[in-house]
Parts: sequence; C-alpha cells; structure tokens
Amino acid sequence: MNQITEILENAVTDTTAQHLAFSGGLDSTILAFLLKSRKPKCITIIAKDYTANDLTYCQLAAKELNLDFHMKTFHIAQILEAIEETIKILGNFNDIEIRNNVVPYFAITEIKKSGYNRIITGDGADEIFAGYNFLLEKTDEELRKDLTRLGKIMHFPSQKIGRFLGVEVESPFCNPKVIEFAKELDTSQLVNIHNNKKYGKFILRKAFDGKIPSQIVWRVKSPMQEGAGTGNLTNFFEGVIPDEAFLKRIEKIKQDDDIIIRTKESLFYYETFKKYHRVKVHSENSCPDCHHKLEENSKFCRMCGKFPI
Repeated sequence: MNQITEILENAVTDTTAQHLAFSGGLDSTILAFLLKSRKPKCITIIAKDYTANDLTYCQLAAKELNLDFHMKTFHIAQILEAIEETIKILGNFNDIEIRNNVVPYFAITEIKKSGYNRIITGDGADEIFAGYNFLLEKTDEELRKDLTRLGKIMHFPSQKIGRFLGVEVESPFCNPKVIEFAKELDTSQLVNIHNNKKYGKFILRKAFDGKIPSQIVWRVKSPMQEGAGTGNLTNFFEGVIPDEAFLKRIEKIKQDDDIIIRTKESLFYYETFKKYHRVKVHSENSCPDCHHKLEENSKFCRMCGKFPI
C-alpha cells in the first residue's frame, strides 16, 4: 500500500496544472488528496436539467478535504452545442463516447476561457487497475488477458479535445511507472471483496481508505455520463425525435450511406457528424453497422459504438 501511494505521489509531482477535473469518484478524489498541498481548483461539470450522481460526492469530498471546489452547470441548449463541438473534434458518432466526453469538453473549455492551458484528469485508472464493472466476474486468466487488451487499445478522448483546444491534459495514472507497477500486481490486488461486495481498483481503495471519505473509497464505479447527468440525453432524444421521422431518416441513411443507425441519439450524432466528417469504409475487419475499420483486439466500434462485435 505504501508503494502505490509513493508511486502515485511521484506521478502527481510530475504534473504542473493548477486545475483538476473532479467527479467525486475514487480516481479524481485520490488525485485531489495527493494534490492538496498545491491547492488545485477542482472543477466539476453538472447537467443542470438532469439528475447528476457526482454532485453529492463532490460536495462531500470538498468539505472533508477542504478543496477549492468549482461547480459548473450547463442546460440542455449548451449541452447540444457542446455535443456538436465534441463530435467535430473526435470525428465519430459513438453515442457512449460522445455523451461521456462532452463532460471533459466543458471542463477543458472552462480552463481555456480562464486563461489556463493545463488540466489534470483521472484518465487511465480504470484500464490499468481493473476499474470497469465488466471485469469483476472474470477468472484470473481472463482478467489478465482483458487488462493486456485494454492496455493496447486504451485511448482518452480528453487528450484529443485538449490538443484541439490548446490545453495540455495531464494524467498521473498513465505515468509509465504507475503502469509498470500495476502490471506486476496480483489479480487479488486488482479485484477483491469488501463487505461481501466485489470491487475493482482494490489496491487503490485499500491504500486510500481512511485518507479520503469512505463513501467515495467504496463508491461503485459509474460511467462519466451518469455522474454528470449527460446519460439522460438518451431519453431526451427519445422524446424530441418522433418515431415515424426516426424510421424514415435511418432508412434513408441506410440507402444513401449503407450505415445502420440503432437509436435516436445515434441519429442526432450521425447527422451532426456528417456536417464535418465521413466514414472511411473498409471491406476487411470492419464494423458490420458502419464499415469503419476496427482496431486490433477491440470488441467494439469506436466510430459508431456497436458492441459487441
């Protein structure tokens, strides 16, 4: 436990940003704790019109750790504008990726507006320390195989957004020494049981239990979209696009572009995507829905979000 704490402390020391993208989850709260001597400005993005799970945890951590906490709220019209910019930057219409990454788009944009050019994120902890829920029921062999696969394909759209906007994104969990340390851990240090419940990132939870609020240490992993409230975009698009119009528009897209659109949300994203990009069609190792080339070892399409393939 002392070793992982020291390695993360050194990784955080290597960063220079004065702002932290803060969700009140395990990863960003650990970073906030390790950065406390720097007194970073912790910026949280919340969808104003929807329930956001992060808010309670952010307020708890801010109080317990005496953080410089800044909450930014955005209404649906602002979110739709940000979605268009996010699609323009990322160059895909993957519904999960877009609704997740409109959150860092807002955070990075706010940093840029304030005249800063660096921000720290918790990117990488889930991929490196087995934080995703789908990893929890894997055998030891399966877990090792999946973590190796994730290590090869992991990418962080926040980096691409940052580069586009001229803001450097610093991610201590992606520090090479942190990655190498995690590779040597026993699977029991990655996934294990606490109070009859199975958790990923177990070594991180144990190392910081007692240092950050226990409600956050043992907080169940939830996607960024749920924490910020942007997961409710799915229901929003279901309500604003009539069924008949949806069926006509996806049929035309199938005829004209030979692309299958699965949901109303994806329809909106694809129609926005077409303003700026086009899908490069590949005949081999491609997605059955959009024909985009699949990455090696990947089980999903990064372009349209189809999963599993």
